[in-house]
Amino acid sequence: MMKLGSIINGQERNEDSRETLAVTNPYTNEKVAELKLAVKKDLDDAVAASYETFHSVMKRMPAYERADILRKAADLLVEKAHDFAINISMEAGKPIKYCHSEVERSIQVLRFASELAKNINGETLPMDAAIGGEHRIGIVKREPLGVVGAITPFNFPLNLSLHKLAPALAAGNTVVFKPAEKTPVSAYMLVKLFQEAGLPDGIINLLIGTGDEVGSPLVTHNNVHKISFTGSLAVGKKIRETAGFKKVTLELGSNSPNIIFADADLEEAATQLVKGAFSFSGQVCISAQRIYVQKDIYKPFLNSYIEKTQALTIGDPSKDETDIGPMINEEEAKRAKQWIDDAVSKGAVIETGGKRIGPVLTPTIMTNVDKNMKIIAQEVFAPIVSIIPFETEEEVVNYSNDSIYGLQAGVFTNDINRALRVADRLEMGGVWINDISTYRQDNHPYGGVKQSGVGREGVKYAIEDMTEMKFIGIKIKEQSKNSNP
Repeated sequence: MMKLGSIINGQERNEDSRETLAVTNPYTNEKVAELKLAVKKDLDDAVAASYETFHSVMKRMPAYERADILRKAADLLVEKAHDFAINISMEAGKPIKYCHSEVERSIQVLRFASELAKNINGETLPMDAAIGGEHRIGIVKREPLGVVGAITPFNFPLNLSLHKLAPALAAGNTVVFKPAEKTPVSAYMLVKLFQEAGLPDGIINLLIGTGDEVGSPLVTHNNVHKISFTGSLAVGKKIRETAGFKKVTLELGSNSPNIIFADADLEEAATQLVKGAFSFSGQVCISAQRIYVQKDIYKPFLNSYIEKTQALTIGDPSKDETDIGPMINEEEAKRAKQWIDDAVSKGAVIETGGKRIGPVLTPTIMTNVDKNMKIIAQEVFAPIVSIIPFETEEEVVNYSNDSIYGLQAGVFTNDINRALRVADRLEMGGVWINDISTYRQDNHPYGGVKQSGVGREGVKYAIEDMTEMKFIGIKIKEQSKNSNP
């Protein structure tokens, strides 16, 4: 069993005297690692190391060197892909086939960041467009912010970490990295991988600790210039209130709607939405939680969807054939089961699933739901999906927008005019046409409106938000009329 501590300025802090916390496999309940928890002094040391290293090393590092390190890290991750996938599965309980996909995407994020590190461009302004601007040159350039605080969740412990770390490094920042306590093993392995790739000490400082002990002080620290957080709405609100004048990117909750019109490819939609609702037991921010189906096809869609859901393989996440493993812990499975029972007590119907076996919740399809039920109004973050009939385009747009959230949506139709009309009217950060809300690529702007968050990720867009514009103006001395040519 691994014993892991924080890594600050290249040195691990794992003294026996430290308070410990176990990382357990959600499926077997076996210990995966023992954490030597960070304290406030470690946080202060980590910020100090990041701040000093930014000014002495990172700010002076040319773009091609940053790009080379990121590319080398990607190459090393290719070599270590199997080990990373196994560790993600063990600490998160994620089915192994989805872990391999996560590692593949993480390699891609590093490569995107490597390419973009050498393409952080500014512009030259036409100063003579303004009265009095003659004989002046205006230059706009982008500079790194300084120290970025990265706080990451359990559900994609490698890829979502790299969506913060890789753009920060590409832009020339240093990072204080605080991963979720439930899944810190892949974060630890990632920092070690960056060390092997040649990243100088002090550029990434890893804090393995609790939110109360090191997460909250990281948010308020004066020498941290940006916080990038992915997690719950409650924590995101607190960060927004306490971060002060720092830049903040918040990727928060959702209850993503998916709309199926009568002219859509029903079988394709049903197949994709089984994956969209139940991948990693629904513990995905953009998981398909609400499926609105036009009444003409409601019954055939529901029958097909139930059949495809019942065909999923539930079991050991380490086996290749497994589609559904455990939730992150038994407490979360109990919470989700309570939400199901609450909805049933108010008239909802379980079409399939709804059973809990320890930390495993069987994939659950619900009908006859009401917008005031938790499974509709809040982010369920579990393998629970509601199927809701609708009649008109106007009606379903109103249903979809009736939420505090607005992250991503899916619209299924073969009418391109309707598809674009609906996409424009949906109050979402992103809309997929003829694809599920759960689909995400690593190079498009990703983020929400309303209470789904602030700012955007996607490597290019994260880099932009991890830099600051600086204007430099030059006044050119006019040539004297009497001077020699």
